[in-house]
Amino acid sequence: MENVYDIIVIGGGPCGIATIVEAKHNGFENVLLLEKGDNHSQTIRKFYKDGKRVDKVYKGLESETKGSVEFFDGTKESTLNYFDKLLDDGKIDAMFNSEVESVKKNNGVFEVVTSKGTFKSKNVMIGIGKMGRPNKPEYKIPPSLTQVVNFNLNSCNCGEKILVVGGGNSAAEYALELSKCNKVTLCYRKDKFTRLNEINEAGVFEYNKAGKLDLKLGVDIVGLDNENGKVNVKFNNSTNEIYDRIIYAIGGSTPVDFLQKCGVELKDNEPILDENLQTKTPGLFVGGDIASKSGGSIVVALNDAHTVISYIMKSK
Repeated sequence: MENVYDIIVIGGGPCGIATIVEAKHNGFENVLLLEKGDNHSQTIRKFYKDGKRVDKVYKGLESETKGSVEFFDGTKESTLNYFDKLLDDGKIDAMFNSEVESVKKNNGVFEVVTSKGTFKSKNVMIGIGKMGRPNKPEYKIPPSLTQVVNFNLNSCNCGEKILVVGGGNSAAEYALELSKCNKVTLCYRKDKFTRLNEINEAGVFEYNKAGKLDLKLGVDIVGLDNENGKVNVKFNNSTNEIYDRIIYAIGGSTPVDFLQKCGVELKDNEPILDENLQTKTPGLFVGGDIASKSGGSIVVALNDAHTVISYIMKSK
């Protein structure tokens, strides 16, 4: 007899893990987690520096979890260990290196087409994040500079002159970390920071006052040129400066093409969802980062999982 899962969850981040754990906790045994990376929590692994704080309270958003998956203040490492334990203790059926190509509903059942075959399910939850598609600037990045124009810290060395671009917490944390052994400038197009938490804001101005970090506020970038393998950055105040490396931390974007391949209707490139995070297609849900306009709060992602599973339980 052909196996039809109760729930297939796409994405192995906090929202995806919480959805699968909530499902098991509520009696759904036939569930499957699909993740295109080689492990869970790819955004945390790739974009969070080692030792980074992971706060329960994020940008003033809800901080109390509603379901069976709790969350606590910690670090990158303790958070990954916590999600490891959730998956192991829950005996979760997870498939990694399994990129989803499309989702289609036929005769009341979803067909989830992946690089490892097609799976069928009564319900599908899409819980992927935005950072798989980091935002890029509108101006062209010269192909010859791709090694020194980055979107995370993976390629950074010590002893470099680095420009970090962005006004959010990731940009601030990148700048503070890199300042330990590099000459760093943090560039933000607005005159003042409006999205930093108290700790990062205090750190930025403390480092700046101590001469460890330069700030370039109210200035935007209009273009990049290759200057003997270095980045010649042109600013909108008619100045330019040469850096060894530039790092963009300007957020991520909704994976529009992927959502469309999954049958998710969009408005202004955002998924159309009801109060239960259900799309226009019954049984197809979207949660986490791509369902939120306020950024990537782990607690919000966990609560999205609770919302979806609670609705599916009521609809049985």
